[in-house]
Amino acid sequence: MTDHPTPRPRRSGRLARFAAALLPWALLTFCTAAGCLAGVAYSQWRPPVYTATSYVVAVPTEQSDPASALGFAQAYGRAATQLAVLGDAQVSADVPVRTLQRSVRTATSPDAPMISVSATSRRPGAAARMANAVARALTVHANATMVSTHVQLLQFSQAVRPTEPSSPSPKVTALVGASAGGLLGGLLLLVRPRRTTPGVHDAFRPSPVPVQAPAADVHGQL
Repeated sequence: MTDHPTPRPRRSGRLARFAAALLPWALLTFCTAAGCLAGVAYSQWRPPVYTATSYVVAVPTEQSDPASALGFAQAYGRAATQLAVLGDAQVSADVPVRTLQRSVRTATSPDAPMISVSATSRRPGAAARMANAVARALTVHANATMVSTHVQLLQFSQAVRPTEPSSPSPKVTALVGASAGGLLGGLLLLVRPRRTTPGVHDAFRPSPVPVQAPAADVHGQL
């Protein structure tokens, strides 16, 4: 009589379940690391950008009040990026109007009659030159109507040559890239198709209720 060897338990099923449980974490880690590397590469590839800011202030004359100066400061802040002002500023800024339209931004305060004129450029000197040129052109245009507006626009402080770039540092871009990669990995895990174990749903599926056959017609059989 030949003895049959005892079958050993297969470990392939355990390994498959372990790999299936480890796959989401591996995908999330990979996406996060890839996003971090992409953020660092982006910061190294893109040249630094510098920002310079000039400030002008609206001052009421004897025929006006601070409330009027505050209102005109809001209006002058919107008019600073118009073509009439930028056209006069392009000569001293030594750049075309399109560059000023793309690089110059203004901001106003709801509490103070002050306007900030900011310019960005890859060259620090060009950023300061553009900001000062637009601020001077805005002052000239505003003071040309001072007799009717009773508000005078004065340059509060000139823009200086920036010494440090205003673009995000490699640490910031790496953090942003890692966050974006982790978010993308999470979305991939949510939309991925999920496998179901065969037989699990069948085990919990209710068995069909037998239908009772109709009783035979006794009189018909007789």
